[in-house]
Amino acid sequence: MQLLTVLGSTGSIGVSTLDVVAQHPERYQIFALTGHAQVERIVQQAVKFKPRFVVMTHPEQAEKVSQLLNGQDDITVLSGVESLVYVSEHADVETVMAAIVGAAGLLPALAAAKAGKRLLLANKESLVVAGRLMMNAIADNGGVLLPIDSEHNAIFQALPNGYCGDKRLALGVDKILLTASGGPFREFSAQDLLSVTPEQACAHPNWSMGRKISVDSATLMNKGLELIEACWLFGVSPDEVQVVVHRQSVVHSMVQYVDGSVIAQMGNPDMRTPIAYGLAWPERISSGVSALDFMAHSRLDFEAPDLQRFPCLRLAAEAYKEGGSACAVLNAANEVAVAAFLQGELAFMGIPALVEETLNAVPQMGANDLEVLLQADTIARRTAIQKLTLLAK
Repeated sequence: MQLLTVLGSTGSIGVSTLDVVAQHPERYQIFALTGHAQVERIVQQAVKFKPRFVVMTHPEQAEKVSQLLNGQDDITVLSGVESLVYVSEHADVETVMAAIVGAAGLLPALAAAKAGKRLLLANKESLVVAGRLMMNAIADNGGVLLPIDSEHNAIFQALPNGYCGDKRLALGVDKILLTASGGPFREFSAQDLLSVTPEQACAHPNWSMGRKISVDSATLMNKGLELIEACWLFGVSPDEVQVVVHRQSVVHSMVQYVDGSVIAQMGNPDMRTPIAYGLAWPERISSGVSALDFMAHSRLDFEAPDLQRFPCLRLAAEAYKEGGSACAVLNAANEVAVAAFLQGELAFMGIPALVEETLNAVPQMGANDLEVLLQADTIARRTAIQKLTLLAK
């Protein structure tokens, strides 16, 4: 019986995680659920899964949860970042699903890594902002890091046993092929992209995701962040990762070998598959996802991404190559830009423009200290907000 903390249980990944857990009550028990603002949803989850702890971001939401859970005396309701860290590093917890969106998920994910947990990482920003610190924490404390993003999970499945970046050539790995759906605007002209609305950007053709991630997918920043994540996870450079637009989202990613072989992981676009793989690894368990019907997919299309129309992918690769605090700045600026777009304060193509201007304005600060990276994040957000007034509609 694994005790599991689900960070971000009210989001799409958290909901899918609990769906898989519910199918295997003999294997998993929920230790803690955490949420941000969806009070009613987390109360429903708590009543069903009976965790020891429920953690909300703010005290006001925690008080509402406590009132609604009146009578559930065996559930303790907490709030704040310190409580997120507490339920991530607790000695009784074996596995942590890190599914808090954005840089807010960094501290509890890093705490789980330092505590030597099995960390199921769906929060890509943890590696984008603090990749070196995260990977060192896993290595130094005997933890296990299993990627949950469908693409990185696919790469993990397609790589040989015992793979690490240092052994890449010895094990015959040539390069990684990272697939991208292309988002809802892959056929839009540059002129069409100027008038994209938040509603259009959040209507992803293949995946059910939150609004922020949906916008990132539409700009290809999501793929840029995944490119950075892949470099940290698999010990490669951006030049050793080829992004391939695959609109059907059936092939989730591939690994190319020196003998010409390409091994792909395929399946229906449902996050319960990589979640189940991460929960049970190295075993496999049922996820509730139906098997892929090859007869229903008469063709699979692949094409190169257009970096002129979607410059966020280029910006992410450049930030990783620059190193230091550049990726933290990239991520912070993007979060500000996406929030402004969703609020109607910034045009769709203003997102990459704001990110690039912020990257050019914020000085390099290094990446070997968490406090320095958090400072870079703060400076980047302040700079992006200042520049937002110049780019606003």
